[in-house]
Amino acid sequence: MTLEFPRVVERIANKIAPGRAPSFNEAQVIKALEIISSYGTVGRIRLSKELELGEGTIRTLLRHASKEEIVDCSRHGIGLSERGKRLFSDLRSKISEGIEIPDSPLTVGPFNVAVLVKDVAREVRTGVEQRDTALKAGASGATTLVFSRSKLVMPTSKEDVFKGISSLHNMLVSKLDPEENDVIIIGCGENRRLAEQGAIMAALKLLNQQGIRRSEEHTSELQSPH
Repeated sequence: MTLEFPRVVERIANKIAPGRAPSFNEAQVIKALEIISSYGTVGRIRLSKELELGEGTIRTLLRHASKEEIVDCSRHGIGLSERGKRLFSDLRSKISEGIEIPDSPLTVGPFNVAVLVKDVAREVRTGVEQRDTALKAGASGATTLVFSRSKLVMPTSKEDVFKGISSLHNMLVSKLDPEENDVIIIGCGENRRLAEQGAIMAALKLLNQQGIRRSEEHTSELQSPH
C-alpha cells in the first residue's frame, strides 16, 4: 500500500478553503466510508446518526470527499465511486474493522476496540506514541501489541502480559488473525465511538510512518552508487 489513501483521508479531514477547520478527523472519515461501503448507498441523515455528527458536518465531509472523487452523491444517496472502492479496499487490506473486546488489565476504559494493522511492527517503539495519538483523538488511551513468534507481546515488556487473561489473547488472535510483524492496537474510551476513533488514528499514524520510511529508503537506494 502506498501513502495514497492516508494522504487522501488527511486532505478530506483538513480545510480546503479559508475559514474554520472541519470538525471531524481522519478516523471519522474512514468510519463514514466504512458505513457507505456497508450500505452500498446511504442517505445523509442515516450517516449523520451513525457517525454522531451534525448534518452540516456531514455535508462538509461529503463535499471534501467528493472533491477527492471517492464518493458519488445523487438523489438516491451517497455511494463510493470506483476510485473510492479501490482506495477503501486498499485501506482495509492494511487496517481491519474494529472489534469490541472486554475490560482487562490491558485496557483503561469502559469501552475497548481492537484493530489489526498489517506489517508495521518495525514502526513501533514503546507504544507510548500510539497511546498519545489515541488521547489526542478523544480516547482514554491505547495499548499496542506486536505479533511475534506466534504470540502477542507488548513492545517493551518481557513479561507475559496475558497471564491470567489467555482468553483475551485467544479472542484477539482468532478474530483478527494476525501474522508475524502485524500490530494490534486496542483503543479505550468512554464509548465505543471514541475507543474506535483512538485505535484508527493510531493505526493511521503507523501506516504514515511506514510509508515515509519506505519512501526515504527508496530515495536512498536510488542515490547510492552501484
